[in-house]
Amino acid sequence: MERLRTLIRLKEKMLLALLILLTVATNAQRPNIVLIISDDHAFQAISAYGNKQIRTPGIDRLAKEGALFNNAYVTNSLCGPSRASILTGTYSHVNGFKDNVNFNFNFNQGSFAKVLQGAGYQTAWIGKMHLGDSIPQGLDYYSILPGQGQYYNPDFIQTGNKTRRYNGYVTDVITDVAEDWLEHRDASRPFCLVIGHKATHRTWMPAPEDLGRYDNINFPLPEDFYDDYSTRKAAAVQDMTIAKTMRMAHDLKIYETGDSLAIEASVKRMTPAQKQKWVAYYAKVKADLDARAPKGKALTEWKFQRYMKDYLATAASLDRNISKTLDFLDQHGLSKNTLVIYMSDQGFYMGEHGWFDKRFMYEESFRTPMVMRYPGVIKPGRVINDYVMNIDLAPTFIEMAGTRIPERMQGRSFLPLLENKKYVSRKALYYHYYENGEHSVSPHFGVKTKRYKLIRFYNKVNSWELFDLLQDPHELKNIYDAPAMAPVVTALKKELLEQIRQYKDVEAEAIFNQ
Repeated sequence: MERLRTLIRLKEKMLLALLILLTVATNAQRPNIVLIISDDHAFQAISAYGNKQIRTPGIDRLAKEGALFNNAYVTNSLCGPSRASILTGTYSHVNGFKDNVNFNFNFNQGSFAKVLQGAGYQTAWIGKMHLGDSIPQGLDYYSILPGQGQYYNPDFIQTGNKTRRYNGYVTDVITDVAEDWLEHRDASRPFCLVIGHKATHRTWMPAPEDLGRYDNINFPLPEDFYDDYSTRKAAAVQDMTIAKTMRMAHDLKIYETGDSLAIEASVKRMTPAQKQKWVAYYAKVKADLDARAPKGKALTEWKFQRYMKDYLATAASLDRNISKTLDFLDQHGLSKNTLVIYMSDQGFYMGEHGWFDKRFMYEESFRTPMVMRYPGVIKPGRVINDYVMNIDLAPTFIEMAGTRIPERMQGRSFLPLLENKKYVSRKALYYHYYENGEHSVSPHFGVKTKRYKLIRFYNKVNSWELFDLLQDPHELKNIYDAPAMAPVVTALKKELLEQIRQYKDVEAEAIFNQ
């Protein structure tokens, strides 16, 4: 009898050991995931996407060693709502986070972080999250910026809701905290790490070493810089122009003598050494402006040049730190089994239509940069032209982890596309922007196909817009009322209604039927 018990105990130990070995083997096979999200970084500001005046070697490296997505889009071109869609794999009307003013993200709902955590992944979010003030769920560790965060000497809210201030420039600090987490994680388990960078959000504040980086470059005006918005009612009433909306002190750091510098909280938090370098640099900028004394269009174009120089100098640190993250993964033997994605939360206007900011369904803000590296799966140097959306990331991560994709998720896994397996690409893209106030951009929804884009504006402005993207890639001429386009309008309205119903956007359907 005792011998039998001994044999049973021995078998139990062997089974337990086998289970442990299988778990370790499974964990070793499942890929790690590093998702790097920037804020307001335009694809036009990346050399891999064709910008020939600057270099972005970190982002370009990901494209060279992996894939560049030419047609990645967002569901709602706004910081918080975009992150909510990425996290949940759902549109704003489903996840409940429609805009940054009136909503707070509900972490009780499902997310890819929760699914991966439940599947044995270690999960972490470091940097900018911008989903309100609720305590994050689904994360083993978090160290996030409060709200928009600060560029210099930033505060972080860490696991347990403790606040810590770091000395240094925010992009560098985020990368350092991420590397520290990677070094101290449980190496026997796969991980999913989101690195959320503040750059390149307004106001654009370069790192000390990047001040003046692009001062010797004269950037060409976009073709449509002096757009008159003559056929687009919503574009005509917006308040996001470089000419009228961009503020001399707050945005362009043209500080007058007296108290104007003191009111800039972002400058006040600098160390004496940081502030000395900052003030000295922008004093030279102001001296240049005073010497030129431009008026009218000349002043607008001077503002454009300063915007470009500050924005791109801010992006320089972002790219440098992406390189640093890739180097860390390489040096620690993590690259071979790690998917690395870089993307922005949405696109951004770099003077197109005379604008900065985002929000509109026009291409510059609707479309977002996205590059990714996945050794052994993605062939280096691949260019992917299929339509993908930010809601597709969550189901893709979950399928990679070998876990069931929740039915609630509205995105589609594009893992088969990466693996060169059978994949049916989207034929149309649906978009819905809600915020009714900031920059006077009217709420709107619409559909994009390969050739056409149909948009329905409501609330502030009630109108329809139709663009032939083949003939009018800059979306300058609204042809909705052209008699010859009546059949196209009919077909696109049918497609739009199908998309609305597919994604169960009840609010949009009610407006559509008005």
